[in-house]
Amino acid sequence: MVRGRNRLPILTFVAVLVILHFLLRVGLGLGELAPDLLVMALLLAARELRAGSAAALGLVLGILEGSVIPFALGSLPVVFTVLGYLGSRTRELFAGDSLVFLALYLFVGKWAADVLLHVLTGAALRTGGVSALLFVSPLAALYLVAVGLLAVSMYRAVS
Repeated sequence: MVRGRNRLPILTFVAVLVILHFLLRVGLGLGELAPDLLVMALLLAARELRAGSAAALGLVLGILEGSVIPFALGSLPVVFTVLGYLGSRTRELFAGDSLVFLALYLFVGKWAADVLLHVLTGAALRTGGVSALLFVSPLAALYLVAVGLLAVSMYRAVS
């Protein structure tokens, strides 16, 4: 994903990820068994967008995801907005698009989203407490990394 080029292909890729997220989680009823493609879409788009645009995209994606999970409707837009903003700012700190960086970026981004969601939600969504953040969340982040690397490799092969 190279900056300075036309951003339409990456934004189309992000739109496909968003559609697949809802198709897998809601349409096919996989729920938590499906990877969190919204976080992946937001993190990938944030590297290409300005901070304000990435935060706005995070807000929209958070509202969409919150509409599916009613208890998290208020906290998910906040989490996704912060994640989009911070993801965009990483462009200034870390240059390059290697697969190793992408794996680390997706892992830290997914884990940060889970931690922030855990902090912002009350007892309504806290099922595993701190142990979920230490064991379940890193596994979900690794799952996202595996799917993300596969998806980005396919995207790079096509574009």
